[in-house]
Amino acid sequence: MRLALFDLDHTLLDGDSDELWHRFLCQQGALDDQQYAVQRARFSEDYRQGRLHVPDFYRFVLQPLAQNPLQRLLAWRLHYIEDYVLPRITGMARALLEQHRIAGHTLVIITATNRFITEPIAVELGVAQLLATEPEFDGERFTGRVLGIPCFREGKITHLRAWLQQTNLLPQETWFYSDSHNDLPLLEHVDYPVAVNADEKLLQIAKQRGWPCLNIHLETAAGAA
Repeated sequence: MRLALFDLDHTLLDGDSDELWHRFLCQQGALDDQQYAVQRARFSEDYRQGRLHVPDFYRFVLQPLAQNPLQRLLAWRLHYIEDYVLPRITGMARALLEQHRIAGHTLVIITATNRFITEPIAVELGVAQLLATEPEFDGERFTGRVLGIPCFREGKITHLRAWLQQTNLLPQETWFYSDSHNDLPLLEHVDYPVAVNADEKLLQIAKQRGWPCLNIHLETAAGAA
């Protein structure tokens, strides 16, 4: 069994699915555009600098799920995927997945973004296995809290190990594609790390260590919201 792991945001997707979701919600009037922009900018800078306070960040990004009923969220999500996500999936990203699919590799998307947002994106990409941050759901509504450990930094390794144990799988070979230095724990954990559309810090490390560096978003995402 050979395992190909893929980050989602800025890797398979030319953009950040969580940021795009919140931008969509601002357009719907569900969030205050100005207030959101200030808070999001602060968290984005902390993420880039590697100093993100994870509990505060997830309280912020999961708040809209807790504030709206499930049926409304599901209806919004359909439009979000159509208008904000599909234009940002390039042919090169699909081709990369297909390359590993043809090779007989098991494909997994592993992302810090929550499952409610990312599950339909994984379906669109034809990737059956998704490891993501799990938003807590009480049976009727989302609570705004994370269930278990966020799938972020070392948490990605925790989620991966739990899934492998649950499925009784032992990979002989592992690949991981990511854009962010925040994913260094998992990149260092696999056999074949690949930097994709890498941020400055990851690009520098990848070049020093001789890791492959790809850019799969050279195409123009025409019509992207």
